[in-house]
Amino acid sequence: MAMGAVLSSSRAAFLASPLSSSSSSSSPGKQQQQQHDTMMIKYSSTSSPHTRWPVCSQLVAGHTNGRHVARSTGKPTPHQFSAQIQQPQLNSTPMRLCNNAGLVKRRLLSRVECFLSSDPVTSGWQKPKNLTGLDTAGVLQPEYRAPVRKQRGDCRAEQYEMTGAPMGDVPAEAAVLVGDANNPEAVSSPAWWQQFPKRMTIVVLCFFSFLLCNMDRVNMSIAILPMSAEFGWSPATVGLIQSSFFWGYLLTQILGGIWADRFGGKVVLGFGVVWWSIATILTPFAAKLGLPFLLVVRAFMGIGEGVAMPAMNNILSKWIPVSERSRSLALVYSGMYLGSVTGLAFSPFLISKFGWPSVFYGFGSLGSIWFTLWQLKARSSPNEDPEVTEDEKRHILGGSTMKEPVSSIPWKLILSKPAVWALIVSHFCHNWGTFILLTWMPTYYNQVLKFNLTESGLLCVLPWLTMAVFANVGGWIADTLVARGVSITNVRKIMQSIGFLGPALFLTLLSKVRTPAMAVLCMACSQGSDAFSQSGLYSNHQDIGPRYAGVLLGLSNTAGVLAGVFGTAATGYILQKGSWDSVFQVAVLLYIVGTVVWNVFSTGERILE
Repeated sequence: MAMGAVLSSSRAAFLASPLSSSSSSSSPGKQQQQQHDTMMIKYSSTSSPHTRWPVCSQLVAGHTNGRHVARSTGKPTPHQFSAQIQQPQLNSTPMRLCNNAGLVKRRLLSRVECFLSSDPVTSGWQKPKNLTGLDTAGVLQPEYRAPVRKQRGDCRAEQYEMTGAPMGDVPAEAAVLVGDANNPEAVSSPAWWQQFPKRMTIVVLCFFSFLLCNMDRVNMSIAILPMSAEFGWSPATVGLIQSSFFWGYLLTQILGGIWADRFGGKVVLGFGVVWWSIATILTPFAAKLGLPFLLVVRAFMGIGEGVAMPAMNNILSKWIPVSERSRSLALVYSGMYLGSVTGLAFSPFLISKFGWPSVFYGFGSLGSIWFTLWQLKARSSPNEDPEVTEDEKRHILGGSTMKEPVSSIPWKLILSKPAVWALIVSHFCHNWGTFILLTWMPTYYNQVLKFNLTESGLLCVLPWLTMAVFANVGGWIADTLVARGVSITNVRKIMQSIGFLGPALFLTLLSKVRTPAMAVLCMACSQGSDAFSQSGLYSNHQDIGPRYAGVLLGLSNTAGVLAGVFGTAATGYILQKGSWDSVFQVAVLLYIVGTVVWNVFSTGERILE
């Protein structure tokens, strides 16, 4: 085992001492006084003559009453020094190692810090690391003790004791270089970005991919106004263009999950971002060529964005341990919410300054920057990443082993599990209410609350902001509960129950309020509580089947997209026959159904291997 010593002095206090440089013995009282400023290294009575211990040119070693003593006799050099191996004299005669005997007459009260580690950066004692490649049969196994005595005054001298079997022969190349931690030339610590966990790099990149995803999606809702005026589109044509996105989006939900589980989340998510970015840039050209070309390009854009959620779910199932799962997913999904805010905020500015095509060119080009970083920094799993440390890999795996990507999907097994159907049904119930609020909210503000279009547009941003905030709050709460021993099943049920019953409560109150301010508050609270679902059903795919997380999310999100399509159309029909109260009552009913199904059939245990 490599062992080094550092002598660091902040205030040197020299005390005259009547020590003789020629005397070979000292009184017991003087021996006791000398031990105040020394580091004691105590060996057993079976010390081998081959025992080695570190000294330097500024140390004086002696043997007193069975103890080898190393004490500071001069000002230490600030540079690094290596341990010089000397054999101790097993007699009562002190061994002088200083060339200048006059230095012995002065005693330096200094703090002695010992390092028993190959890492000299941290101060104090450390447990020894594994000595790979060394014969550790005779290596000293130390006992670590707190300082046993402190000297009075400004300068502190501390004693440390180390007992154990003697150290065997250690190769010279195993010596540790230990320097002054205050000297930047002596000790170099890694930069902060090199200490950033690699799994969090994956989470941050996924966050920005979802930010771009919704930026590119919502820009059409703003640009469609000047586009329809330029090309003379009717309201029916505008509705057809808006719905064409979902043709491709529905097509690749399950396919994206299958591809991600087979080929890895990095490849599929990277493909999705490039695909929808190209489709976004081509949108102005397609619109000028004609309506059929525009519909095809919008459907192509849906194909690219359809693989995003299954691919993200797959890659995070490989990188994120269960103790960090909820807040990691919440952060990624909050990128989607903030993407809507960013798109709605910047699109009017770009259109007014540079025209409506600039929205598609500007937002679409950002995908190339993201893709470059993704190719450089991302891997589908920790086993494929040469930059991830062994400690982080053990933390991610949690004692388990990483399995190979699936070669086939066991559809019969997956569809036979009640927990899978609980995911599908709950996702449908959840998205029905969510899509209604997000799609019809501007109309509600304008027709019921009598806000103008500008005010309606600004207020539409508020629910997205509240969802971004409360999604992360819910993620931290869920992971805290898991860390405190609450079962994953109970955590998922608690969080999803909030995600269902919260919106149900505030939508019920919405029909009772009479002021616009209270109505907006109820809307914001409804969406804020809805965001707790990110720590409920949206995290559950990785719980029950991490190897098939992409396929599971593809299945449930297909049901969620269908709920959005049917719910949006059904709301228009209900408003022709009834009122907004009826719209909210249907959503509340489905929230309650989802709560019951989720709490009866869902689980947080792994059911698919």
